[in-house]
Amino acid sequence: MNKRVVIDPITRIEGHLRIEVEVDENNVITKAWSSSTLWRGIEVILKGRTPMDVGLIVQRICGVCTYSHYRCGTEAVENALGMTIPVNAKYLRSLMQSSLYMHDHIVHFYHLHGLDWVDVVSALGADPAKAAQDSLKYTDKPIATGEGELRAVQERVKGLVETGKLGPFANAYWGNGTYRFTPEQNLIALSHYLKALEVQRVAAEMLAIFGGKSPHPQSLVVGGVTSVRDMLSPARLQEWKQKHAIVQDFIERAYQADIVMAADAFGTEASVLGGVNVKSFLCTNDFLMGDGQYLFEQGVIMHGDLANVTDINPDFIKEDVTHAWYKADGAQHPYDGTTVPDYTGFVERDTVYGKLPTLDGDGKYSWVKSPRYQDEPVEVGPLSCLLVNYAKGNPIVVDAVNGLLARTGLPIEALFTTLGRTAARMLQTVLVGQASLKTFDALITNLKSDESTYITPEIDSNKEYVGHAMNEAPRGMLSHWIRIKNGKVENYQAVVPTTWNAGPVDANGKMGPYEASLIGLTLEDPTKPLEVIRIIHSFDPCMACSVHVMDYKKQTLGQFKIDPNGF
Repeated sequence: MNKRVVIDPITRIEGHLRIEVEVDENNVITKAWSSSTLWRGIEVILKGRTPMDVGLIVQRICGVCTYSHYRCGTEAVENALGMTIPVNAKYLRSLMQSSLYMHDHIVHFYHLHGLDWVDVVSALGADPAKAAQDSLKYTDKPIATGEGELRAVQERVKGLVETGKLGPFANAYWGNGTYRFTPEQNLIALSHYLKALEVQRVAAEMLAIFGGKSPHPQSLVVGGVTSVRDMLSPARLQEWKQKHAIVQDFIERAYQADIVMAADAFGTEASVLGGVNVKSFLCTNDFLMGDGQYLFEQGVIMHGDLANVTDINPDFIKEDVTHAWYKADGAQHPYDGTTVPDYTGFVERDTVYGKLPTLDGDGKYSWVKSPRYQDEPVEVGPLSCLLVNYAKGNPIVVDAVNGLLARTGLPIEALFTTLGRTAARMLQTVLVGQASLKTFDALITNLKSDESTYITPEIDSNKEYVGHAMNEAPRGMLSHWIRIKNGKVENYQAVVPTTWNAGPVDANGKMGPYEASLIGLTLEDPTKPLEVIRIIHSFDPCMACSVHVMDYKKQTLGQFKIDPNGF
């Protein structure tokens, strides 16, 4: 008899994500459902507002990748108006994007995903001297892995355990059989977890130098940027570069080393050698290194055909809501997309934890829509970005991927796994950090003959405008779509990375990447489904980008009266 497993929420991520699976008598997952239990209404809020405010409002979609939405919304308006902003503004936007990536990916691996790989309790039994020696296997210049440093980390965590207040290390499945690090490897990664708390602050400060603050920067406007004095200040430019050096050093000597260590330890762990069951991938141009030269190039891979990478056709993108809590007459292109809620509730049934409200897999069960490209589910994110660029022969990516495979001894097939998805995020972070120095140098060179940062936008209230923008947010390709009429926003849709990955099954019965990634997975213990959590976390879910507030009993959570002219 099949058993239902409910994981709600999946912790250590941004927002509210619920995963339910059914396992057979051998604890193999046969069915899976991904649901976000909050509703996003930003698109509705934007209607009737001036396009000049779009960026500032849409960055409130998320508290993590605020800059990605800020930039994408601003550039959607610029695209609609047919604007080409000054190259200095493009470089500054790219430097802010790089800063966000370096911050976000560090936080994700160590503080949101790391404990899916690292058994903290095991680290308490490690030999710090042996761990210090082991760290030299993965880099010749390790960070925070001296014997004394590791002993101090061990004692610090032991103190938490003895108090019974584990803080960020509470409510985990310590001792699960799918943990593969030795006690010493766990201690190394745990030390980097704590060190990353310091480094991520420096990365956030990098973004704030040109963005004004982080999160929710303030320096982008339709037509360019406002951080002119920072751009023209040698002291501010040098400050960015100094902070960049600190963060990049950690990425290359700690983050990269830990992924190589994970490849060594988990290379034969079955639960991380699958997890890529949607074989279509999508990414877009991003990270400007020189005028017209991007680190990553756009493209689409369909059905795993790496020999045939095609260009993105925006007309092929639609969103299906058959199993999402919205009303719509069929799949919709984002320009014509609607956001009409249609909540239908949960179904009570038996689970491995007793009777619980569960998802109605035959009906509607998520506030996330289901984006499709040519009616097919597509994965987006660091793995997609690297696969598309590897298949296209991007020399920077080809060299980096081949180098990592050679160093770990893994075959290229290992990319199409949960382990590969996690490694791809690290490798993307390394490349973004390195490329951002080229962007920085290009900015300095251009400033010698050009200090422009802004052009004035013009909107004719008698004309209608349509536009969109695409960028590579930390979790994958993000796109914003706008219609402008009578000088105001007539319609707006944001198709976000987590929507691509987390959407429910569509009208054709095709599962999205989250749900498909779990089919066939064997759980050691259905009541402690670490394997599910590890796979889903490898996508770096950000549910606030997908949804924003409801209660499954339809209770009122709060009422707010807002003056629409007050923004």
